[in-house]
Amino acid sequence: FFKFSVNISILIVAVVIFLLVLHRNFLGLSDFLKRELSDSNPLGLQPIDFIPAAPQRLADERNDKEISVVIAASDERLGGAIAAMNSIYRHTRSNVVFHIVTMNDTVDHLRLWLSNTALKNLRYRILDFDPRVLEGKVQVDPQKADTLKPLTFARFYLPNLVPHAEKAIYVDDDIIVQDDILELYNTPLKPGHAAAFSDDCDSTTNKVAVRGAGNQYNYIGFLDYKKETIRKLAMKANTCSFNPGVFVANLTEWKLQNITKQLEKWMALNVAEELYSRTLAGSITTPPLLIVFYKQHSSIDPMWNVRHLGSSAGKRYSPQFVKAAKLLHWNGHFKPWGRTASYAEVWEKWYVPDPTGKFSLIRRHSEAYEAK
Repeated sequence: FFKFSVNISILIVAVVIFLLVLHRNFLGLSDFLKRELSDSNPLGLQPIDFIPAAPQRLADERNDKEISVVIAASDERLGGAIAAMNSIYRHTRSNVVFHIVTMNDTVDHLRLWLSNTALKNLRYRILDFDPRVLEGKVQVDPQKADTLKPLTFARFYLPNLVPHAEKAIYVDDDIIVQDDILELYNTPLKPGHAAAFSDDCDSTTNKVAVRGAGNQYNYIGFLDYKKETIRKLAMKANTCSFNPGVFVANLTEWKLQNITKQLEKWMALNVAEELYSRTLAGSITTPPLLIVFYKQHSSIDPMWNVRHLGSSAGKRYSPQFVKAAKLLHWNGHFKPWGRTASYAEVWEKWYVPDPTGKFSLIRRHSEAYEAK
């Protein structure tokens, strides 16, 4: 009888161990399936590759805090994205992970540029943006179809781009960072606010009137107040606008408020009713953001978005102010890799030459012509 009892005890222990192992494996499979489901995104924002860890030497030197930075990289402006990422990386000891949104034809070029230069230690994730997500949401003029830049709308889909982060920074490709990005990341957001932008009426930004395009610093420059749909919103036309080229997002709040769906709603309404200003100041990505975030956004330090460097070929700021700026933004037509941009020498310090030779600085080729 004693021997029988021992055998039963051993059998029970064996069954318990088997069940524990089975339970653990089931949990592992569940987590794996969750990861697979989260990575396969119905919006077409598919991860292409991810470098998960920096070399141990760099990991020891840098802080553990992971900062998600989202940037779009189109092939014709790839040099801008490269310089922006380099300037961010060189000015921080934080653990920055770049989420680079691009299109299929740019992926190989981008990967070569990153892996065959001084940027090979960057941590990054490349995401392929499917422009079909914009169908029915963007008004396309058949005669100007090539002017539509799908990647400018990537910022609308931040939770899909960085699904596991609670917070992220979005930056345009025409920026240079001159201070630690950790400070921008730590921008305090008020309760209920999904994003923090730099207001266009802030002390560092001159109020720019674009010739024939209304005021670039208030709502009437972006929205058509003759339309009943806009008037019903009761948004004051002289409300200060904000610049969406640099912002900090609380992704938990973004998802809670369904910000992406709200933005898509106003994009689709514009296609049906033409709600944007006829003399639109700036990008067509700005109006839906202005509507959704009307009096519902926090502010970033204006020194973290010193802009309009690309609004004219002339020099807007003193050399001392440019040096003190934490982030320089060449929004406007005159890009720092172009022919007549101001402060291009500041930008070029962070530019990493293209090892494939596809991207070249136009300005270099035009210097002889301009000197004449």
